[in-house]
Amino acid sequence: MDEIHVAGLVERLGSDEDAVRKMAAFKLQSNIGDPSFVDAFISEGGLPKLRLLTLKATGNTLAYSLTSLSRLLDVDKGWDHLNEDVVERVVELVVTHPLVNILRGAMAILGAIVARQHSSTGPDQSSAFGFRALKPAIAIYPQFLEMLVSRLSSADHALCANALQLINALMRDATSNSGETEWPKLIKKLQELGVIKAVYTLMRSTALQDLAHPLLEFQALTKVLLRKWRDITVDLHKPEHRRALKGIHLASNPEKASGFLDDGEDSKDKKHNPEKWRRLGFETETPSWEFEETGYLGMMDLTDYVRKHEDMFQRLLLEQSNSSPPTRCPVARASLAVTSILYDLFEVEKSDLDDAKSYRALETRSSYDKIFKPLILQWSRLHLAGLQAFFRLWKATGAEREDFLKLVDLVRVLLEAVVAGAKREKNIHEVEDEMQEYDLERLRQLQMELFELTYEDTWGQHLRQVRDELNHEALQFMKEQRIRCLLQGAWFSGNSAQTTDGDQVNQQDQKTPSVSSFRYVKLSNNRRFLHYADFDFKGDQDPGLDSLQEKLDLGLVSSVASNISTTTPPSTGSSSSTVQPQSTTKITILGYHPSSSTKHTRNPSKSTTASKSTNNRKQETPLLVLHPSTHSQASEWLDGLLMLLGQQPLTSETKKLTQLVSDYGLKIRLLNVRFDEQGIEGEGQVPEVPSREGLDEEYWYDMGGA
Repeated sequence: MDEIHVAGLVERLGSDEDAVRKMAAFKLQSNIGDPSFVDAFISEGGLPKLRLLTLKATGNTLAYSLTSLSRLLDVDKGWDHLNEDVVERVVELVVTHPLVNILRGAMAILGAIVARQHSSTGPDQSSAFGFRALKPAIAIYPQFLEMLVSRLSSADHALCANALQLINALMRDATSNSGETEWPKLIKKLQELGVIKAVYTLMRSTALQDLAHPLLEFQALTKVLLRKWRDITVDLHKPEHRRALKGIHLASNPEKASGFLDDGEDSKDKKHNPEKWRRLGFETETPSWEFEETGYLGMMDLTDYVRKHEDMFQRLLLEQSNSSPPTRCPVARASLAVTSILYDLFEVEKSDLDDAKSYRALETRSSYDKIFKPLILQWSRLHLAGLQAFFRLWKATGAEREDFLKLVDLVRVLLEAVVAGAKREKNIHEVEDEMQEYDLERLRQLQMELFELTYEDTWGQHLRQVRDELNHEALQFMKEQRIRCLLQGAWFSGNSAQTTDGDQVNQQDQKTPSVSSFRYVKLSNNRRFLHYADFDFKGDQDPGLDSLQEKLDLGLVSSVASNISTTTPPSTGSSSSTVQPQSTTKITILGYHPSSSTKHTRNPSKSTTASKSTNNRKQETPLLVLHPSTHSQASEWLDGLLMLLGQQPLTSETKKLTQLVSDYGLKIRLLNVRFDEQGIEGEGQVPEVPSREGLDEEYWYDMGGA
């Protein structure tokens, strides 16, 4: 950079004419990022003139000067010219000035002052940086924080980003360099001013791309705050901790006429309630140790719930007092459990190194939903929703005290499903409604699916191999069961008899169509023929094979068609229930008619060979039509015939039973259950089979609702 040019620029910054100063300040902000220019600018004495412009200039000249100063601080230059007058002037601009271009530079300067590391300053300058550097000016302009938070709703994204960066710097400095009692005051003040609501809105908005870095930093700082609160040990010797715990007790509306002293004071006429804290849901009468896992964060969540929903809290305790002790829901323990679940769910312990990886992921917009978790800013409402879900599930399951951990697991599954799976744009109201609508049955099903995924992650390859084997075994088991139904035989409704006039096999033996009401069909013991006959009525006993005059060679069958639904029908309560007398359900057995030379042969194998040789020359026609009277019967015969022909089952009932057998087999394999092991008295003894005494024919097993 030409030193004469720099010298001229510095000279024009001190000009008496405003236009000259404005043009010089404009050029300065364009070149101040060059290190060689900065060194020349400082050596020419430009810093005092830049500071003077910051203190005295107005309009665009002031905006250019503020931008130049902020960029100078970014390259770690000019700190020795920052004094209380400059800080007070910049704070004044943030509070009073409406122009966006001036506010951007002012907030950038304050952000650099607050964010500068104390290690880079000397001992005599330790108060010139950090939040403490702003305190004298904030004392003069107490509305500073309020105006700063209000800038988050500005339509100018750059201004929003600068404001949020300054808030982040204030929060980080307070949590890192302030005392244990100082930083909570600043955080509480910012929360009261609405910073959480403003950032939550920005994080869900379409402006996310322009604000990604400061928003991610705010999210990381939120985790820092949660960690700090959790790391604070609950100590009843601290006044604020003792007041919080006493407030929880007083909000429970303890009975004054009970004869117990509930306020902790000594009295000769009263004694302490032996269940003072267990009544509120603590496990013992020394509640402080129960906050060991959640720390002061757990106490804050419990206190917040009791304070905001005192009536609900009192009604719940009153309801619990009317229940037996084992069935009472431990309110306090439930609150602490929900806090712990949320803490794990949002990965609060995630290190800064992991957050740095998130910064690199900001380059792709598609990763925003994975990185940004706006719901962490709604911690209090999520805690309330989780706690209400715990109470609801406790009542729905009829849980007792020993079931507490099981309920915690259910609530964890619920929060993971609703909160962890929520998209970035999802509103907190939608999350609360979804948690409220999640019923127990759906939650149990989801829990089992998660268990299966856990097993898959751990034993994936072995489980797949075992599952394939069990699926094959289950399919073979169901094939044998369905074929045995055919071997047992079954009655079909009268519609069947009226369809045999189209069967050319039978037409040669009967002149007129049958008008019988029932047809009985049975598979031969060698599983090669279907024997059947038509009857006017059902007899007391099923007919035997010798009384069934007609038979169909299965070697002639090419396919089986049906109008049976492949979906599960409405439950009728029993597999033996019947439908309408004239059923519309139909199973059509299709095939090719044999030639006259093979029709009456006694050798079925020769008949099968002859029929197959003509399959390509003859048209497929119906050989036999059956009208099942129930859906279960239709499933048994359709899938039985298909599996007998070497085809796959079609109906949902058979598939459901096959899956049921396979699942039970897998669970038994996982549990390694054997009757000669643990749980059976006497090694090697077979367990006693329950007696069927007192059971009639109407008793059946409803396997999995099939």
